[in-house]
Amino acid sequence: MAVSLDMVRNIGISAHIDSGKTTLSERVLFYTKKIHAIHEVKGKDQVGATMDYMDLEREKGITIQSAATYCMWKGHNINLIDTPGHVDFTIEVERSLRVLDGAVLVLCSVAGVQSQSITVDRQMKRYKVPRICFINKMDRAGANPFRGVKMLREKLSHNAHLITYPIGAEDQFKGIVDLVTMKAIYFDGDNGENLREEAVPADILEDCKKYREELVAAVGEFDENVGMKYLEGQDVSVDELREAIRKATLSLEFTPVMVGSAYKNKGVQPLLDAVLAYLPNPMQSVNIALDQHKNEEKVELKSDPKAPFVALAFKLDEGRYGQLTYMRVYSGTVRKGDVIFNSSNDKKVKVPRLVQMHADEMHDIEEARAGDIVAFFGVDCASGDTFTDGTVKYTMTSMFVPNAVISLAIEPKEKAGQANFSKALNKFTKEDPTLRVHRDEESAQTIISGMGELHLEIYCERIKREYNCEVVVGKPQVAFRETITGKGTFNYLHKKQTGGSGQYAKVIGFIEPLPADAAMQYEFVDEIVGGSIPREFIPACDKGFQEAIKEGRLIGFPIVGVRCVINDGDSHDVDSSEMAFKTAALMGFREAYEKAGAVVLEPIMKLETSAPEEFQGSVMGQINQRRGMIANSQTNEGYAVIEAEVPLNEMFGYSTDLRSATQGKGEFTMEFLKYAPVPRNIQEEMVKKHQEKKAKESK
Repeated sequence: MAVSLDMVRNIGISAHIDSGKTTLSERVLFYTKKIHAIHEVKGKDQVGATMDYMDLEREKGITIQSAATYCMWKGHNINLIDTPGHVDFTIEVERSLRVLDGAVLVLCSVAGVQSQSITVDRQMKRYKVPRICFINKMDRAGANPFRGVKMLREKLSHNAHLITYPIGAEDQFKGIVDLVTMKAIYFDGDNGENLREEAVPADILEDCKKYREELVAAVGEFDENVGMKYLEGQDVSVDELREAIRKATLSLEFTPVMVGSAYKNKGVQPLLDAVLAYLPNPMQSVNIALDQHKNEEKVELKSDPKAPFVALAFKLDEGRYGQLTYMRVYSGTVRKGDVIFNSSNDKKVKVPRLVQMHADEMHDIEEARAGDIVAFFGVDCASGDTFTDGTVKYTMTSMFVPNAVISLAIEPKEKAGQANFSKALNKFTKEDPTLRVHRDEESAQTIISGMGELHLEIYCERIKREYNCEVVVGKPQVAFRETITGKGTFNYLHKKQTGGSGQYAKVIGFIEPLPADAAMQYEFVDEIVGGSIPREFIPACDKGFQEAIKEGRLIGFPIVGVRCVINDGDSHDVDSSEMAFKTAALMGFREAYEKAGAVVLEPIMKLETSAPEEFQGSVMGQINQRRGMIANSQTNEGYAVIEAEVPLNEMFGYSTDLRSATQGKGEFTMEFLKYAPVPRNIQEEMVKKHQEKKAKESK
């Protein structure tokens, strides 16, 4: 049923892995009568959570793909996206936040703000998404929501304040106090579906009053009326306080914090009420498009169903029956059978089928209006394409795509699987911009690159399951580089006499390292005076050097950070040619490279590992074994967090080792930091291996 725009909320649920996002989504669906029974993420539940509908997600107990659904709550239509928490699937969170108006940041009451919460928070800030924070798992031993609020302020620098207060904690967690209405709320019935309001228990009344006062003071800065009443010591009514919290949240300068336990069915309905009360409807969020007809001038899109149609394809899902394209409609209306235009390639497409998604079920609809999140069936496009009705040519700003950090060599086990293998990779790269595939010409291998080991492992598993194609995976290939540490001179004469005209070119000069902070990785300097090399042959020298840096002499990887200077040379009237000078420069570079102190560079990763305190010694030992440099370590409520810099080449199999050393309780996140030289003994070994490989190939 169509509701007016101010009754629509587009929200995402995102958090660190294992904070309980999917469990929370499941409760939301249950209370909004979208599902009739609750299923758990892990454990003996045969059905599995609604939103984790892939077999792989149910087996591993983690969310891999963001899943979309919609539900009704108190006359409002809520479009909800449950996103993954694992750093390897960070693009799923990026693309969801790109199209959402508001978000719920879930924290675990024991761990508080964790490494992935920081990443998610950064993404919310990047897309200017207002959020409510929900401190979950209040029933767990060690639950402490006040520490969660403190970490929100210190680690994420949020202006965070409780708007609900817990009644008890751990196994004594009974319910919550709504600090706005000052009523205690208990959740009765088998699944907490019956809400019972009572007076605030006497033992926590003073605390609640203190926290309500802090809340009034904080939101008073965003609402003059409430601010004045606070200063004059007058009471602030429920409606006034709600309005002030809403203003503060929408300004992105304030985060309301709620407490509860999704697993124990406590605190979810008040969270839904808060989504309606404090998060924006589509008309309240600013959406900017770029007008291609006016030199990419910025245009603010109004969420008006009568305006020209503009929508962004933010996620693709290749199902059994064809491509499903998730779209956020920003303005205008689209109906089944309409013709729409893809702004990136001007192709026109007819909309064969419009659906609203509920996890993996499709519910057919006739039209979609501004503010809706829907899926188009049978519309071919890429992730991030903008569609319009053809009257305007707008493109929406695209989302941020991080660089890949790890690569694997991959091939089908049997030749017969080649077609399915190609089909699978084709589909996955279209679906996921962080998965990249290329063919390495030297080794004739197919290389896939992604965000981490788990990311690539999941895709290998999906090729096997969805395309019935077993794959063989080679040791991941790290992107090494080579560079020089000193100056090397060259004086090279290239002279060849064949029948007819010969080849003659002489180049003299030197190569030296570029400064460490140089933006360029290669620089060519021409210092020829007096025409010892004719002008027309200078570009050929540049080409020769560029050819030389494609493959280093140590281990065959590209050379970076060099300046090539030519300052003298010689030519022949008849025998000199472009080809001759290109060859002379190439050979001259190689001659100088031997003298310039060549070294191998390797990618260094920033690693953050967290594990229970008792395992701190063995975790640090493992990092040291992997040539890691520990930069910082701190303990927090029984958990040790260790930050280190570790070479990527040493990180394979780390997840398995970490789990076995910490009884499965350790977690880590890793991102690229910089390139640094490899230790001398390791470099010698690498060079030796490379030479053996070349010798084998030449036989």
